[in-house]
Amino acid sequence: MLDTNKDKENDFLKVYEDLADSVFRHCYFRLSDREKAKDIVQETFKHFWENFGKEKIENTKAFVFKIANNLIIDSYRKKKEESLDTLMEDGFDVGSDEHEAILSSVMGRELKSMLDKLSDTYRDLIVMRYIDDLPVYEIASITGLSESAVSVRIHRGLALLRKHNTN
Repeated sequence: MLDTNKDKENDFLKVYEDLADSVFRHCYFRLSDREKAKDIVQETFKHFWENFGKEKIENTKAFVFKIANNLIIDSYRKKKEESLDTLMEDGFDVGSDEHEAILSSVMGRELKSMLDKLSDTYRDLIVMRYIDDLPVYEIASITGLSESAVSVRIHRGLALLRKHNTN
């Protein structure tokens, strides 16, 4: 029995090592608050651990991201989404002498500003696809939408981004 628990622990740690950084980036990008993102990641893996081994999980990555998304939605319900001003005040973890990091930070703010013009319907799917680099089938699994609905919404969201960018 001890070996079974050790195997479960090792399997969990492998999932954590593989996904923790990408889940954190996803949470941080959606919440614009480093501490909230850390809390959500911790809560995500706590929920994952509680369900790990109790039921068959078809797609671990999609399951973990679905937990994170649900927790993010819960946090939105508790408090309105932080503004872009908060993101700028908090800044990104970059050194002032690191030109590439500063450029990346500025581009991230511009992207965040552009995405803030979209409704949640489009923004969340675009973030999952292009920031989190999730394939359409995993986004469909996370959101409960069909793959075609996800693809259409991503396409429409990108069209809106282009439209906003040219105005």
